[in-house]
Amino acid sequence: MQITQTLHSALLISNIEKSQHFYSTVLGLQQIEKKLNFPGIWYQVGNFQIHLIVAEKIIPNTVDYEKLGRNQHLAFSVANLELAKEQLIAHHCPVQMSASGRSALFTQDPDGNIIELSQ
Repeated sequence: MQITQTLHSALLISNIEKSQHFYSTVLGLQQIEKKLNFPGIWYQVGNFQIHLIVAEKIIPNTVDYEKLGRNQHLAFSVANLELAKEQLIAHHCPVQMSASGRSALFTQDPDGNIIELSQ
């Protein structure tokens, strides 16, 4: 087997409107149209897609809140980490700077999915 590229990642969500606000408005991702047999939202990030799938029940992962980076998460590169941090704070999103000291922070979407932003 030879894996040649990453195609997408799927996250479970409970509320389309809240998730759409977070991913479209707060993170500024480009929403794309996808025709599937279940409710959700899809985003394109370069050659990668994020599939947000509405679930009837979401069972949260065990989360280490002291170090969000040591949990399951999606990671994105940003051009300006300080501006990204200001955007998150303006939208009342949690922000935790990387414990490693590198230029990265962690936040959570409305369903608790962890997102890393790194410069």
